[in-house]
Amino acid sequence: MSLFFLTFFSLYSSLHYYIFTKIDDAFSLTVLSSIFLLAFMLFMVISPLLVWFLEKHGYESLARMTAYVGYTWMGFAFLFFASSVAIDGYRLILYLGGLILKKEIGAPSLPLRFFIPFFFALAAGVYGHYEAWGIRTERVIVRNPKIPKDSGILKIVQISDVHLGMIVREERLRKILEKVKMENPDIFISTGDLVDAQINHLDGLTQHFQEIQPRMGKFAITGNHEYYAGLRQALDFTQRAGFRLLRGKGTTIGGVLNIAGVDDPTGRYDGKENVSERDLLGGLPRDKFTILLKHRPVIDKESLGLFDLQISGHTHRGQIFPFVVLSRLFFPYNSGFFQLSNQAILYVSRGSGTWGPPMRFLAPPEVTIFELYSDR
Repeated sequence: MSLFFLTFFSLYSSLHYYIFTKIDDAFSLTVLSSIFLLAFMLFMVISPLLVWFLEKHGYESLARMTAYVGYTWMGFAFLFFASSVAIDGYRLILYLGGLILKKEIGAPSLPLRFFIPFFFALAAGVYGHYEAWGIRTERVIVRNPKIPKDSGILKIVQISDVHLGMIVREERLRKILEKVKMENPDIFISTGDLVDAQINHLDGLTQHFQEIQPRMGKFAITGNHEYYAGLRQALDFTQRAGFRLLRGKGTTIGGVLNIAGVDDPTGRYDGKENVSERDLLGGLPRDKFTILLKHRPVIDKESLGLFDLQISGHTHRGQIFPFVVLSRLFFPYNSGFFQLSNQAILYVSRGSGTWGPPMRFLAPPEVTIFELYSDR
C-alpha cells in the first residue's frame, strides 16, 4: 500500500511540474508569480493527504470542501495533461515531417499550446461532472441449461465501485439505489469498493440499503478500497447495510444457483491469504449455475470450467478518457461482456460512483442487471 501511495504522489507531482512548464512557456512567469503557482500546485498535490488528516481529526466540513476542490482540480489536471501531450505529439509529427520534407512546418504558438488544452479540460471537466450523475442501466441476458426452467427469470442487480466517502454521499447513493429498486431483483450484489478511504459519519447511509430486501439475498465482496478505508470499519458498514460478505466462501441459494466470492488481493498485504478459487468453486455443486464475485477482472485459468459467470468491477473503464488506455494495459478485460472458454462469461462493470475526481468522461456510471434464463 505504501508503494502505491509513493508511486501515485511521485507521478502526480511530475504531472504538476509538466503543467507548470506549460504555463511558464505561455506566460513567461515572474519569480513572484512562479512562487504563487508552485505553492498552489503543492497544496493540490498534498490535498488528498490533507483530506485524510482533516477527516481523521473531526473537521468533516473542511475535509469535504478540500476534497471537492482538490479532486476536481485533479480531474482538470489529468484532462489538461492528456490533451497537452496530444498536442506535443502533433508537434513532434510536424517536426519529423519537416525533416523529411526538408522544410519548416508551422506548429501552434506557445500560448495556443496552453489555451487549447486549458479550454478542452474545462469543457470536458464540466461535461464529466454531469456524466458522473447520469447513472445508466446496463442489461445482460444470460441463458444456461443449468438454470431450472421452473425458476423463471432470475434477476441479479450489481453495483460496484460506489466509493462512499467525502464526495459520493447520500444524494448520489439514492440515485444509484433508485435504479436497483426499480428492478426488484432476486439477488443484490456489491462487487467491492463500496466505501472509500474516508468512511467516518456514514452511519445514516446504511438505512438506504436496508430498504432493499431481495428474496434470495444480498451479497458483497471486498475491493481494494475496503482495505484503504480500514477493513474492520468497512466490513461493519457493509454488514449493517444488510449484505452477506463472501470472503473466500460460497453458498447455494434456494437449490437453484451457487454464488461465491473472494477477497481483493490487497488483503495479502494485511496478512490474509485468499483461499484458492479452484478449491472454493470445486466445493460447490457442479450441476448448479455458479456465479463468482471477484473485484478485479482477472481470470484464474485454474478456475475456468468451475464457474459460469464471473462478475467484476475495479477498472471504472478509466473513469476519465483517455485513461482507459492505461487501464487496459493492466486489465485487458476492461469493461463490458466477455465470452470465455468453457462457456463461461465475464462481465466487468464501469462502476456506479467515482473515485477521486467527481467526474467521469466517456465512461458513464452504471447499475447492471443480469437476467438469467433456462436454456433447456
